[in-house]
Parts: sequence; C-alpha cells; structure tokens
Amino acid sequence: MPANAHYLIANFAALALACGHFGIGFAQVVYKSVGPDGRTVYSDLPPVGAPPPVAGSGNTAAAPGRLSDGLPYALRQTVERYPVTLYTGKDCPPCDAARALLSGRGVPYAERTVSTNDDIGALQSLSGEGRLPFATIGPKPLKGYSSATWAEYLDAAGYDRSITLPPGYRNGTATPLTLPKPAAAAGASAPMAGSEPPLVIPMYR
Repeated sequence: MPANAHYLIANFAALALACGHFGIGFAQVVYKSVGPDGRTVYSDLPPVGAPPPVAGSGNTAAAPGRLSDGLPYALRQTVERYPVTLYTGKDCPPCDAARALLSGRGVPYAERTVSTNDDIGALQSLSGEGRLPFATIGPKPLKGYSSATWAEYLDAAGYDRSITLPPGYRNGTATPLTLPKPAAAAGASAPMAGSEPPLVIPMYR
C-alpha cells in the first residue's frame, strides 16, 4: 500500500476518534436561530422549544441508515462509518463534476443544495468558507473539487473503485441545507421592496 494511503487512513482514524470524542459531525441537520444579542446562529442543536423536524421539510439530511438500506454488507459498513454528503449549487460545473465522480464510482451519498443566504451562512458555518462544491466523507471535509484528491479520500474511507450497487438503488432527493422560511400569515404586511438582502453567490471551484 502506498505511503500516502497509509497517511490518509491514519488521518481518517484520527478524525473519527476526535469527532466521536467531541460529538462533532459534518453531515448534520443545521438549525438557524437568533440569539438574545440579535446575532444569527447556525447549530446542529435545535433551538429551545423548537418543534421536531418534519420529514421532507428540508431540515433533515439523508441519514446514513437510509443510504445504506439494501446495500451489500461491506459497502453498508463503509456508508455507516463514513457517510458522504455533497453540498452543491445551481449552475455549478464543479458541482456537476463532483456528482458525476460519486455516481460513476457507485458511492451512495446525500446531497444538500445551497441556494439562499441562509444556506450560504450555514455552509460557511460548516466549512469555514462559501466555496462550492463542498463534501464530507465521514468527519473529513473536502473544500472545492479535485478529482484526484476526492478519489484518494474515497479510497482511504473504503469506497472501492468497482462498487456495484443493487439494481434499482437510488440516492435520496437533494434537499435544501436550511429549512425554508415559513410563508407569511394571511393579512400580514408584505416586506418592503429591497428589504431582503441581496443573494450572496458562493464561489465555484
């Protein structure tokens, strides 16, 4: 086994142990709330008194258990240990290339879309920047797209290059990274024109 492969596997093991110890996860549900000081906060913990997430609402990421349903034992173990989540944007050629790489290798993955300022804020909270595509393989974040780098980390996580998915297997539908804002109540005054902040377009690399 090449030396760099040993290093990547060791890196994965260290990250997994650290994330397990500190309770950190990268493909988690993201909640938005406003603190007492008026600051917007993104967190994987729901605000106090918040209702539970509704299935299909965009607030719940595809769970590893769902991704692994019906998969062969060895692949199921890999998916449960190192679930893959891909964060994408509209009209993003590198996102299309990343999606094609995962699909071409037969890697089960959950996809989260970034299309609003709330999504971008959550993405920056998760990755430290607003660049797309962004992905996580278990605890390992991948910023920007490089086919060689992504392939190395998929190899290190145990995703074989010759994966054969069961007939009819499909990845889940892509969902927004953050919960859409609720519709205004009937009779509520409409927001003034120009009151919404302009959409911040993420960088594609």
